[in-house]
Amino acid sequence: MLQIFVDADGCPVKDEIYRVARRHGLGVTVVSNARIFIPEDDRFTLVVVGERFDAADDWIVEQVAEDDIVVSADIPLASRCLRKGASVLDQRGGAFTEDNIGTALANRELLSHLRNLGTVTGGPPPFSARDRSRFLHRLDETINTIRRRNP
Repeated sequence: MLQIFVDADGCPVKDEIYRVARRHGLGVTVVSNARIFIPEDDRFTLVVVGERFDAADDWIVEQVAEDDIVVSADIPLASRCLRKGASVLDQRGGAFTEDNIGTALANRELLSHLRNLGTVTGGPPPFSARDRSRFLHRLDETINTIRRRNP
């Protein structure tokens, strides 16, 4: 059955994920380095993995299956999940795919290098209502696409 995995540390769209999951009758597994609040619902599970670097990423990759959905802005995690056949969305409504993950990884490496040189400072623009709306649309669209593929 289709499951949504959330790389929860710093995820601004958890409430939206719960709302969409309830509407579609889906389970949500929220993976975090520390205990966080999740709504009481038998379909929602919190997994606390501890402080080890990439512990949440490793746990998600071990659990995710083909046709699951992962919500994360972590590009290396996205790449690992795509290899297992999962769909991966970022919190702003973007989708990582086999066609764009190589470019995303290369851009990430380039920006990291430029930050280390002091050339690039700052981060992404602030999260907006438009980002939230785009995410909701993309999540619904992704769920419906997976369900059409697997009636």
